Amino acid sequence: MGSRYNLVAGKNLDRLCALSDGVFAVAMTLLVLDLHVPESRPIHTELDLWRALIPLATRLIPYLMCFLTLGIFWVGQQAQLNVLARADRTFTWIHIAFLLIVSLLPFSTALLANFITFRLALLTYWLNVLLLGTILFTAWRYAATAALIKPDVPQKLCTAIERRIILAQTLYAFGAALCAINTTWSIAFIVAIQLNYAIAPRIPILNRL
Repeated sequence: MGSRYNLVAGKNLDRLCALSDGVFAVAMTLLVLDLHVPESRPIHTELDLWRALIPLATRLIPYLMCFLTLGIFWVGQQAQLNVLARADRTFTWIHIAFLLIVSLLPFSTALLANFITFRLALLTYWLNVLLLGTILFTAWRYAATAALIKPDVPQKLCTAIERRIILAQTLYAFGAALCAINTTWSIAFIVAIQLNYAIAPRIPILNRL
C-alpha cells in the first residue's frame, strides 16, 4: 500500500507552485512588519520626525537584502519548475524543505536588523541563504537523476542552472567572509551581488553570474 501511495503522491507541479507562491508571498509580507512607525508622543516638528526616521535606515538595508533574496530564490525555483515534465513525492518534499528555510528568512532578517554590526547575526543570515541554495541545488540534481526534466530541455540550460547556483553561493560565501573585516563591507557586497541578479545588466562578465 505504501509503495502504491508513493507512486501518486506529490506529482502535481501546479499545486507545488501554488504552495511556493503562497509561502514566498507571506515571507515577503512579514518583512515589512519589522519596520515600525515612530512613536508620535516625542514628535512635534518636521525635524523631530526626520530624527525619528533616521534609525529606520539600518532596518531598511536588511529589509532590502531579504526582499531581494526572496525574489532571487523565487525566480530560481520557478526556473527549475518550468522545465520539469512532472514531479514525484521525493522532489515535492525536497521543495517543502526549501520552503521551510524560506519561512525562516524573516527571522534571520530581523536578527540582522537588530544587531547589524554583529558578525554572528550576519553569519546567521548567510547560513539561511546557504541552506536555500543547497536545497535548491539538491532538488535540481534529484530532478535530473529521477528523469523529471522535460526531454527537450537542452543540456546547456541544465548546466547553466547548476552553475548559477554554485556561483551565487560562492559569492554569498565571500560576502559573508568579509564580515571578518567589517560587517558594513560584507552587507554592501551582498547587496551589490543581489542587485546584479535582480537587474541583470548587459555586461558580459556579469551576465555569467
